[in-house]
Amino acid sequence: MKPLSLLLAVALGLGTAVSAGPAVIECWLVEDAGRGQLTKKPAALLLRQGAESLLPRPDLDPELYLKVHDPAGALLAAFRRYPRDAPAPRCELSRYVPFPASANWVSVLTPEQSCPRALDGTWLMVSISSPVLSLSSLLRRESEPQLEPALITMATAVLTVLTHTPTPRIRLGEDALLDLSFAYMPPTPKATTCLAPGPPPFGLEWRRQHQGKGHLLLAATPGLNAQMPAAQEGAVAFAAWDDEEPLGPWTGNGTFWLPAVRPFQEGTYLAIVHLPYLQGQITLELAVQKPPTVSLTPAPLVWAAPGEAPPELLCLVSHFYPSDSLKVEWELRGGPEGSFQKAEGQRWLSALRHHSDGSVSLSAHLQPPPVTTRQHGARYACRVHHPSLPALGRSAEVTLQVAGLSGPSLEDGVGLFLSAFLILGLVKALGWAAAYQATSKDSTEKKTQ
Repeated sequence: MKPLSLLLAVALGLGTAVSAGPAVIECWLVEDAGRGQLTKKPAALLLRQGAESLLPRPDLDPELYLKVHDPAGALLAAFRRYPRDAPAPRCELSRYVPFPASANWVSVLTPEQSCPRALDGTWLMVSISSPVLSLSSLLRRESEPQLEPALITMATAVLTVLTHTPTPRIRLGEDALLDLSFAYMPPTPKATTCLAPGPPPFGLEWRRQHQGKGHLLLAATPGLNAQMPAAQEGAVAFAAWDDEEPLGPWTGNGTFWLPAVRPFQEGTYLAIVHLPYLQGQITLELAVQKPPTVSLTPAPLVWAAPGEAPPELLCLVSHFYPSDSLKVEWELRGGPEGSFQKAEGQRWLSALRHHSDGSVSLSAHLQPPPVTTRQHGARYACRVHHPSLPALGRSAEVTLQVAGLSGPSLEDGVGLFLSAFLILGLVKALGWAAAYQATSKDSTEKKTQ
């Protein structure tokens, strides 16, 4: 490839990568109206400016039409990777006031009391969720809208926390790895004057909420000598800044590892990144699953005489989780004209049997009706549907043999008779040959004497 063509291809590739994902995110500003009521106002985030993206929005309050400046790049990078076929993300804005964290173990992050003055201004927290990401970002908004050419307000992303696995599905007994990254850029140079050069100290917190209860699983303040609560359930976090640049922006990692997950560990996980007077958080929904094994007895054949019912079929659905959303279907495949239909007969399910690893098992029963000769060779199938299985589910089958139709035919009988007749003749011929040889040997011996 010629150098000019190569440069053009690279430029086109970069242009495609940068332009991927939505340019504008439609949001709602949610505020407390008092007496348990909430108000919602439409808002929008302009992530990048294209030929048609910066259009007047008379439907929006100019203070809620926000052009996002992202010096750390984490917010914009997340949407450059956003799949084109993914559903539109859900976005919610709320007002935010910088404040020190309330937990005692995070108090070591609070600097001198003069530092929060650098954090004055109007702040918003944006929470974005979709099947492919969960993101939270603290935006510091400019005081007045600007005209360029549409009336719009500038906002700077200061702290962004995100995960690309918002709904992890973990197999029962396997390790869970919940990715978490964050990025920070001080809103003003004054915000770092009371801190040493380099990334600021931070705290990381992972919590689980399940069945209305909250549990602190892990807390960490890397590099600080603080008394930390003990980690629970063997949890480990890879908590660190990725770089040590003196002025920023900085990116960090807070990925969470939980070994050998059990059913009680599923639920909503809350990841919180603490900076001095700033907190960003996201939620993840962890589900524990285990696909069932399916077997059918008696197998591989089931016998019945015409007009009689086959023996009861027993479908064992073993060691699966969760116990709900399981569906068992009985099918009759083949038979008359090769049809495929729902199997008839009396059916029922057993009670759940619980195992030590948290999985469960049950048995499904089918008592088929009397069979006809036309059903000879048909197959009874037990098909199981479960959230951990593909859309078609998993099945096991047995073949129906109708008595009197599976034995040898007339042609087979004639063939067997002829074969037996030939074998009998061959045996007699060999016997005659052996007797003749014995008689000849005796005659020869008498003549020599």
